[in-house]
Amino acid sequence: MSTARKIKTANYRAPRREINREDAKLTVDALCSMDNLEKLAQYGEIVEASATGILLRIDRKDFLNKELRANLNIDQLVGKEVFFNIHEMDLEISGRVARTKFTGKTGFLIAVDYSEGSPEYWRECLMDFLPTK
Repeated sequence: MSTARKIKTANYRAPRREINREDAKLTVDALCSMDNLEKLAQYGEIVEASATGILLRIDRKDFLNKELRANLNIDQLVGKEVFFNIHEMDLEISGRVARTKFTGKTGFLIAVDYSEGSPEYWRECLMDFLPTK
């Protein structure tokens, strides 16, 4: 990666907003692959959001794919195009898995960057509607 590209991505980081509160929890109905429409997980929670993406927490038991449920490393999802529905907002979001992290007993964190086709003004408006911690 060139130096100019590194600087541009480092400066593009949008402020993150923690979402997950007991009184205003946002849940994900299902995490699905856009390649083959396979349902990867049946439930998740939104932990953080920004104008560039969303961080999901998914428990190991909520993975429907046996291979994902059996492993401590789900990096095979990185780069995959996915979509999910925010239950409380009845809003479908699509994007690409940017990174994953095993968090022990609580499952996994999955960072999803919004699709390139998502207009910036739409992403900023979404941030205005999300509850804050």
